[in-house]
Amino acid sequence: MARIGSLLRLGLAAPIVLSLTASLGALPATASATPGTQSAAQGVARAAAQAEDANTLAYVVNTRTDRRTIAAVQRAVTAAGGTIVVTHDAIGVIVVHSANPDFARRMRAVPGVQSAGATRTSPLSPAGAADAGSVRRLSEAEAASIGKASGDGTEPLEAEQWALRAIGADKAAKINPGSRNVTVAVIDTGVDDTHPDLAPNFSPSQSASCASGKADTTYGAWRPVDPDYFHGTHVAGTIAAARNGVGVAGVAPGVKVSGITVSQPTPRQLIYAESVVCAFVFAADHGVQITNNSYYVDPWQYNCLDDPDQKAIIDAVNRAQLYAQRKGTLNVAGAGNANHDLASDGFTDGGSPNDSTPGSRTVDPHTCWDLPAQLPGVVTVSAIGATNARAYYSNYGLGVIDVAAPGGDQYQASDTPSRSGGILSTLPNNQYGYEQGTSMATPHVAGVAALLKSAHPNATPEQLQAMLKAQADNPGCPTTRAAGTAGAAGAGDGAADAVCAGGERVNGFYGFGIVNALRAVR
Repeated sequence: MARIGSLLRLGLAAPIVLSLTASLGALPATASATPGTQSAAQGVARAAAQAEDANTLAYVVNTRTDRRTIAAVQRAVTAAGGTIVVTHDAIGVIVVHSANPDFARRMRAVPGVQSAGATRTSPLSPAGAADAGSVRRLSEAEAASIGKASGDGTEPLEAEQWALRAIGADKAAKINPGSRNVTVAVIDTGVDDTHPDLAPNFSPSQSASCASGKADTTYGAWRPVDPDYFHGTHVAGTIAAARNGVGVAGVAPGVKVSGITVSQPTPRQLIYAESVVCAFVFAADHGVQITNNSYYVDPWQYNCLDDPDQKAIIDAVNRAQLYAQRKGTLNVAGAGNANHDLASDGFTDGGSPNDSTPGSRTVDPHTCWDLPAQLPGVVTVSAIGATNARAYYSNYGLGVIDVAAPGGDQYQASDTPSRSGGILSTLPNNQYGYEQGTSMATPHVAGVAALLKSAHPNATPEQLQAMLKAQADNPGCPTTRAAGTAGAAGAGDGAADAVCAGGERVNGFYGFGIVNALRAVR
């Protein structure tokens, strides 16, 4: 299991990983490579190919998009000691590796360059083994109890999926499970397409690895490099696990799902800007209708416009996601798990940069953004627990949050056999497990968006977002008093440090409301 810091970055709160097998049998005894993961050699080879020099950093150079300017900037890159990894001509983003510490400054002075900066604060490095993590397996008795509670006509583990029922996805599936003409790309740590709940709906032709910053479409490149890189597989199951009599069900069990790997094959599974840029462009160019983004772009939890490196990161990622929108792709992203008010005047970011030595800084969320969640046109998602209250960890903010969805909350017990309050979904190696975070809320929204796209195939990204908001159910701000402050919401663990601004129609906790899958298909 990844470190807690990594989990927060990926949109996970404290982990609740309980695994069981696809057929309720025994789990694998080891975490060695299987058909659902890349081999260790593959992961090391990919990362080692990046590590040309102990001092090499990755950069994005953002230019005007005309051919003459791009060609001139490419020559300047070479002259400044850079090696071009890939050029995204359509958006004017050049990904570069360089060991020249003065590279970014030199590039900013080149005519036609609009921004340039390093995408990390530590050098490129080869892969290492993933952090080991304990997984509590479900006993046969517990599995049998879930099976009995699920009842006829449902998936074997569906009794645990309180979130499906919370948004009406169980009823929606009986009306319209989604179209095979709609694909949701999971931009994440990789997807195990061999999982029996994912294999029926997986789209290899729309999958790749962008970990190096350049799309690798080698068959299987999209798979996680290790079973502990479970995040993307869990997200994929929430979106589109098939209703096939095995395990769990997805929100949109009839649509296709693809995987675009963006995390580094290293223990912390960091996700850098060049990988995200590659993913958005690849998704757009391969006919993906919706992307799921349950992460923030490393190494900065918030990228600030007044820092030239971070400004370049914002520019590059925004160009890519806007390109995807122009080509008809709706991008959905988690708001984050720091319990921050993204509409406030400021708060402390104590975890950036997370690839070297973090420091403490005060950031203004109006000029320092969580990427890609706070970019224009992106659907920004907050998380709720089983009682429909805001999850204790979820970021919030009036005018920032668009919609809310179930992400799980260990302090809000679910009406399920386990009462865990977590989100049960697929894991690599034919397993299942519980997690919580805005990472889990986001795929519920992506799934509902996929149902809307299925019902309205000609809808634009802007129209899909409008429908998500119009059909959502808004509980309004909490009316109970917490810590003597009206309109405040407790963190579930007794901490009452989040104040809900707004009214019944739109507010900082839920945005326009909790998404509704049943309305999407009606």
